[in-house]
Amino acid sequence: MGWERNSDRDVTAVAPTSTIVLFHSAYGLRPAVHAAAERLRAAGHEVHVPDLYEGRTCESVEDGMAIKDEIGKDELLLRAVRAVAPLSDRGLVYAGLSLGGSIAQTLALGDAKARGLLLLHGTSDIAEDAATDGLPVQLHVADPDPFEPHDWLSAWYLRMGRAGADVEVFRYPGAGHLFTDPELPDYDAEAAENAWKVALAFLDEVA
Repeated sequence: MGWERNSDRDVTAVAPTSTIVLFHSAYGLRPAVHAAAERLRAAGHEVHVPDLYEGRTCESVEDGMAIKDEIGKDELLLRAVRAVAPLSDRGLVYAGLSLGGSIAQTLALGDAKARGLLLLHGTSDIAEDAATDGLPVQLHVADPDPFEPHDWLSAWYLRMGRAGADVEVFRYPGAGHLFTDPELPDYDAEAAENAWKVALAFLDEVA
């Protein structure tokens, strides 16, 4: 499809200065999230990693979804809004892993000052009245991904475009859903390194 990009694009990072808020997956604020944040900090970014589960983590997606459901979608979003409120005047780059991607997307589309949206492994529904002025968006997703099927992603891409976003999608054949997390069976080292390489270049562009 015309909107897909090669997942092994040759890119190198340059000096950036973005303020990034990175939201964790349904597994909670696990070591892989901190490692991702450190990778971004090493590239020169300021990175914040809100703990939407308030210290709780889990070892399976089923347990993670149970925590999410226990807290509730509205409360999770409220916690996310509270976390970004002191930073929002800076013009944030919102980023998220799986569930965190859906939260990042919701906040970015509601923030007129947002500078970018980086999605790893996850997207979300888009309100009919969502509108943005050319928000740069980059999505990295496994191919296939049981949580992000092709039909859904095609419709998501079109809806994001109609909302005014400038979207890139990078797909990783054969990788697991959360392929950037070294502690999960989904991990794919080559796909993860390619994704971070491209993501860092994207962050340079929106800095």
